[in-house]
Amino acid sequence: MLWLAGIVAIQFLGYPGLGLMLTVAVLSTPAICRPWLGYARRARWLLLSLWLIVAFNTPGEALQDLSWAPTYEGIAEANLQVVRLLSMLVLLAWLFVRLGRDGLFGGLWGMLLPLRYLGLDTGRLVVRLSLVLENLQTEHEKGAWKKMLVGEARFVDGPDSVRVAMPNWKMADTLLLMIIVLVVLGGLLL
Repeated sequence: MLWLAGIVAIQFLGYPGLGLMLTVAVLSTPAICRPWLGYARRARWLLLSLWLIVAFNTPGEALQDLSWAPTYEGIAEANLQVVRLLSMLVLLAWLFVRLGRDGLFGGLWGMLLPLRYLGLDTGRLVVRLSLVLENLQTEHEKGAWKKMLVGEARFVDGPDSVRVAMPNWKMADTLLLMIIVLVVLGGLLL
């Protein structure tokens, strides 16, 4: 829930708030730096595409008065959006380092549990997500994505069972959840 609240909050924060959030995340778990740099490296083309799209599609005064150049406002907004996406990757690294794979699926299972009363099969979602993340951890041969597109991919069998560990719910968890909800609601109302 804390991670989800952070993701929502990032959308409304400027540079000072993002800096504070990143500082707290790194100081609370210094081990996130290495995974975060890996995530940022993997997302480099996404970051560049995002920057170009926002910089060139935001109206405003053109850079050095050139008609083909991005606008000053577009560059400022593109920079902020890239920093926000990098901040989301920091929070993702924080989540994986703090919880691990099993803790992540246990938390997701617990958060989605109320949706079962609406008739949704949340167990399937958690199992499928675990299989996708398991597949992402294996090395694929170069150009495997092209074979997948034409239907010539070689599929590897997945695990026979998926274990989801559910820790016991404590009163401190309820208190933390209530604080998170109040902070997010307070932030959205301001």
